[in-house]
Amino acid sequence: MDRLLVVASSPHIRSDMSSRKIMALVIMSLIPAGIAGAYFLGVRSILVTAVAVVSCVAAEALWQRAARQPVTVSDLSSALTGLLLAYNLPPAIPLWMPAIGGFFAIIVAKQLFGGLGQNIINPALAGRAMMLICWPVAMTTWTIDGVSGPTALAIIKGAESVSAEQGLPTLLDALIGRMGGCIGETSAIALLAGGVFLIARGIISWRIPVIYIATVAAASVVFGRAAGPLYEVMSGGLMLGAFFMATDYATSPLTPKGQIIFAVGCGVIAALIRAYGGYPEGVSYSILIMNLTVPIIDRATAPKIFGEVKKHGA
Repeated sequence: MDRLLVVASSPHIRSDMSSRKIMALVIMSLIPAGIAGAYFLGVRSILVTAVAVVSCVAAEALWQRAARQPVTVSDLSSALTGLLLAYNLPPAIPLWMPAIGGFFAIIVAKQLFGGLGQNIINPALAGRAMMLICWPVAMTTWTIDGVSGPTALAIIKGAESVSAEQGLPTLLDALIGRMGGCIGETSAIALLAGGVFLIARGIISWRIPVIYIATVAAASVVFGRAAGPLYEVMSGGLMLGAFFMATDYATSPLTPKGQIIFAVGCGVIAALIRAYGGYPEGVSYSILIMNLTVPIIDRATAPKIFGEVKKHGA
C-alpha cells in the first residue's frame, strides 16, 4: 500500500524556472553590454535606456488596465523589451523618441497579438524598425566622446565619407566597444559573455546564435566584404541580435532542425543587406523577416507522431 501510484494529469515534467526568473537572467546577462555602452558612448545612454524601459512598462500596464486584464509587468518581459529597444538606439537620440518606440513595441507588436508569448515578431525590433522609418536621421546619428561619426559598417560599405584620421576602428576597438554605434551593440566581448552565460544556464540553445554568426562570417567571405569575417562578426548588432533577439521563445522555431534553418536564413539575409542593401546593417530586418517564417518552419520540421492513424484518402 505504501507504493501506490499517483495518477495526475500532464505536465509530468516540471521546472522551477518561471517566466520572471528567465527574464531576470536575460536582463542580468545584458548588464555588461549596457555598462560598456555608457562608458564609451556617454552617460546619456543611461537616460535613453531608462526612458525606453519605463515607457514599455507603462505601456503594458496602461493597456492591461484599459483592457481589464491582470497587470503582469512584474514578469519583467516589458522591462526586457525596453532594455533591448534601448540597446538598439543611438545615445544621442531625442528622449521622446524611445518613449514612442516603447509604446509601439508593447501595444502594436505585443499586446495586439495577445500579449506575452503570442507576438509573431520581436517587439523590440519592431519598435526599432518603426523608429528607423519615422526618424531616419536621428536613428543613424552616431556619437562617441561627444563627436559624431560613422559606424564601422558604414565605413566598410562606403556609405560615409571618412577622413584618414577617423579610419576604421581596430579589432580591439570592436571587441571592447570603443567605437560609435547603438548603445548595447558596441562591445562584442560584453555581449559574448552575456550570451555564453545564457547558454550555460540553459536559457537559450547554442544553435541559433552560433549558426547565425557563423553564417554571416561565411557569407561575408563569399560576398567579398573588405574587412574580413572576424570584423563582420564583432561589428554592428550581430552579437546583440544573435544571442538576445533571434533566440526569443515566441518568435523562434521550436525544433532543433527548425532553429538551424532559421539561423541560416537570418545570417544570409543580414549579410545580403550589409553587402548590397541600402543600409549598412541588416541584423534587425533579418530577424524580423525570419520571424514571419517561423510557423512555416515549425510545421515543416515537426517530428512525426508514431502510432497516429492516417485519415482515409490522406
